[in-house]
Amino acid sequence: MENEKKKDFNKMMKNNKDMPKIQILKDEKMIKKYGGSKMFFAPPIYYNELMKKVPKGKLITIYQMRNYLAKENNADFTDPMTSGIFVNIVAWASYQRNEDITPYWRTLRSDGELNNKYPEAIELQKKLLEEEGHTIITKGTKNKKYYVKDFENSLIKL
Repeated sequence: MENEKKKDFNKMMKNNKDMPKIQILKDEKMIKKYGGSKMFFAPPIYYNELMKKVPKGKLITIYQMRNYLAKENNADFTDPMTSGIFVNIVAWASYQRNEDITPYWRTLRSDGELNNKYPEAIELQKKLLEEEGHTIITKGTKNKKYYVKDFENSLIKL
């Protein structure tokens, strides 16, 4: 994210705007892609609450959170664009606090990949996950990507 130090991510996280809400899609292509017409928009604080539930040594994916939130709110799916943005806002909000920390580093992308948009890019998330006993592996040569090895074995159930 640009100009992270100038932004108040805690204020952003607490701003629900007009969410939660459900939008009914009319576009057949989108309905087919996401498996339904009821798209849920969860505010950032919902992601913060779920991320706080992940204990040391365990993990969660953004995909898991999206599915859980959709199901809990009688929707077919949760908007993937805002969910990615809001998870990053939660991470930065926690990074800016000295207390009531949200263990955002335990939240991975859907395939177990570390999130390069978190504070201090990959390095801090990698360090914190390794401290909790996870093994980080790399894939690729030019565009290296970092993953938690066998992350599926550490996922929590929502």
